Amino acid sequence: MSASAITIENVGKRYRYAGTTPLSYNLRADITEWIKGFFRRGQPSHATLHEVQEKHRTESSEYFWALKDINLEIKQGEVVGIIGRNGAGKSTLLKILSRITPPTTGTITYRGRVASLLEVGTGFHRELTGRENIFLNGSILGMKRAEITKRFDEIVAFAEIDKFIDTPVKFYSSGMYVRLAFAVAAHLEPDILVVDEVLAVGDVAFQRKCLGKMGEVAKQGRTILLVTHNMVYVTHACQRAVLLENGALVADAESNSVVKRYLAASRELSGNRGLKFDTTHQLTAPGLVVPMVELLDENGASLDQIHGGETLRVRIHYQCKRMLLSPSFAVTLSTPTGVEVLRLSTLPISGCVLPDLGGKGYLDCVIERLPLTGGQYFLGVGVGRPNVEYLIFNDNVASFEIVPFDAYGSGFGVDSRCGYVVVQHRWEFVPSGRSGLSQADSEH
Repeated sequence: MSASAITIENVGKRYRYAGTTPLSYNLRADITEWIKGFFRRGQPSHATLHEVQEKHRTESSEYFWALKDINLEIKQGEVVGIIGRNGAGKSTLLKILSRITPPTTGTITYRGRVASLLEVGTGFHRELTGRENIFLNGSILGMKRAEITKRFDEIVAFAEIDKFIDTPVKFYSSGMYVRLAFAVAAHLEPDILVVDEVLAVGDVAFQRKCLGKMGEVAKQGRTILLVTHNMVYVTHACQRAVLLENGALVADAESNSVVKRYLAASRELSGNRGLKFDTTHQLTAPGLVVPMVELLDENGASLDQIHGGETLRVRIHYQCKRMLLSPSFAVTLSTPTGVEVLRLSTLPISGCVLPDLGGKGYLDCVIERLPLTGGQYFLGVGVGRPNVEYLIFNDNVASFEIVPFDAYGSGFGVDSRCGYVVVQHRWEFVPSGRSGLSQADSEH
């Protein structure tokens, strides 16, 4: 069993709503209540002033709990994703773990040095250069100058800012900030690395680079806590995930199962039934909106589950405020690691040419005998003009699960351990010119 890196026991964090009356202004009322307690009959004991104040905090509508009764044990070498809707308490938990803010209740036990990457520029001095900030951050982490110097070239190369290393960081773009901050946090060998959503600022190539580096860090036996809204990262990078809702921990298990629960809850909260996805905020361009994408069966009925080997109908709803001339639509299916396994489009090469579109309508992409193994996939949708440009494209508008099926008539379901694509095939065995198989050969 791996030793614990972090032990969180009954941790809670309480805040006061902005603009409400501070507790100090209620001190007279608390003292009055405390004195009245002396004259009340039938009470076995009299509350202290502190207890009266705590009762005021607990019962007052001026206060709310951002986190309450969180219990977690994180093992050394684990990569744990922390997910949940906005306001669930994810960032508050990481700020407590990073010692930026103390918990209101509970205790946290650490075993090792913690490095945090919570938001762009955290821990950097704007007037100092990139070089100076590397040494400053290393010192904050408790590193000796010789240790920082030893890793300096690796940090600069990873951040890809060698030409700007002696430029004050106040002149850096947000992407440069993130690259340098992540490089410092990951290369100065913290025992625990805490990352909060900041990788969303970097470009795709750098995000993949960071995922690879986090994998290396984890293999070295160090612990990573990752907060993100990108479920691809969670399923790919994390063995385990934690789901927070309204400040409470509601799930702690293998990452795929927690992500499925989170996505199902998100669909329910958005009012979607079945595999119907509201995409208005994701798929919008001037004069064009794709408000909804549905996954249906071959008859156009709603699906709650998708089975490999069966017909899948991807229905793309569109709204054109002006005529869309010579349009093309595309559907992509990708793995949790970002590998695109299917791209189906209405380009002329596919033999499908669409008329000019206007007003509202929908278009179905019908995939017969869906040739994918069981597991999690991400749906992408694109709308544009053939060989010109995509007006809309997003390769992660929705996530769904394909149920494994008996693709080869063997009695076993086929999942992603057998690759992602189901191909009908056969094996042909041609024996050598020997007169016969040996006993060992025949047994194998």
